[in-house]
Amino acid sequence: MSLRIRMIERLSEISREAWDAVANPPGAAYDPFLSWNFLEALESSGCAAEDTGWGPKHLLAEDEATGALVGALPLYLKGHSYGEFVFDHGWANAFETAGGQYYPKLLTAIPFTPATGRRVLASHRDVQVALVEAARHVVGEWGLSSWHVLFPEEDAWQALGEAGLLKRCDIQFIWTNRGYGSYDDFLADLSSRKRKALRKERVAACEGLTIEALRGSDLTEHHWDVFFACYQETGARKWGTPYLNREFFALIHERMADDVLLVMARNEAGYIAAALNFIGSHALFGRYWGILEHRDNLHFELCYHRAIDFAIEHRLERVEAGAQGPHKMPRGYRPQAVYSAHYLPDESFADAVDRYLRRERVAIAQEIEDLETEMPFKQDL
Repeated sequence: MSLRIRMIERLSEISREAWDAVANPPGAAYDPFLSWNFLEALESSGCAAEDTGWGPKHLLAEDEATGALVGALPLYLKGHSYGEFVFDHGWANAFETAGGQYYPKLLTAIPFTPATGRRVLASHRDVQVALVEAARHVVGEWGLSSWHVLFPEEDAWQALGEAGLLKRCDIQFIWTNRGYGSYDDFLADLSSRKRKALRKERVAACEGLTIEALRGSDLTEHHWDVFFACYQETGARKWGTPYLNREFFALIHERMADDVLLVMARNEAGYIAAALNFIGSHALFGRYWGILEHRDNLHFELCYHRAIDFAIEHRLERVEAGAQGPHKMPRGYRPQAVYSAHYLPDESFADAVDRYLRRERVAIAQEIEDLETEMPFKQDL
């Protein structure tokens, strides 16, 4: 196949059908974050745009003979390192202290979304290689400091390492479904003391409240208005400025309601808290949470326990509840390695970062091993 690689600056320049055919091909696990509906909503709402430091520069690989799209690489020209969940601020400081210009940089990631998934969107190895080489070429052609690929699957991470990118690890806490038929089946895998603690925690969190799990046609604009108020309140406390606007969530409601699970808590006066999840074919992805009226342990109930309930009911393999969170461990979320890959064309800078990453990978592996000893499961698990 003879390939043509070109760049587009808005996902609206390509059809939904063409993009989704390579982003979520038949037979592959469905990833809602890779869909045209999700990524284009970020762009058209202004959340992922040049003005916010997320300039879309997506690469497309097309069959030169037919013009058919055979691969794609989500790509952004980043003016900062916010909303990425893989922290390279120290690298930026070091590079600029030495006289370089770290920003803008190139980034392959799902904006504001620390979920593992496909990143080089092509089934044919030659197309994958061509897209990776094209991204490296852009770095050189534009005189950029770096290209970063965040949260790729492990096989792709290894392949990127073989292509000359530096490999980095971090930790997330992920719940795995061992074929449970109910939440009680899951609790049976825990030690007696931990099992009792979680039952007590759930009862206390829900006292005086009604918990609703909403998706599809059950969702209304009122639900989204309440969720957005919760998101803004909690986002302002955690990050200063929430990343996403109301228009983005309106587009998600319009396009992807069946891919959304919104877990909400209300008392007699109305809703007081909400947690937003996205539903894949194999996983539930917890994304945003907010609360308007403080309630002990309600975060754990809406974000973690209810996510497990849904995953068991719908036979999903795992729950990815986002970044951070050793507090997830007592709720059955185990530490697992997650990955990123980094192309740094400046050889001396790359050598220094590579030495650091080699030590960091060893430390991460040891930390995962140590954390496993603190899990609430019975010793044989």
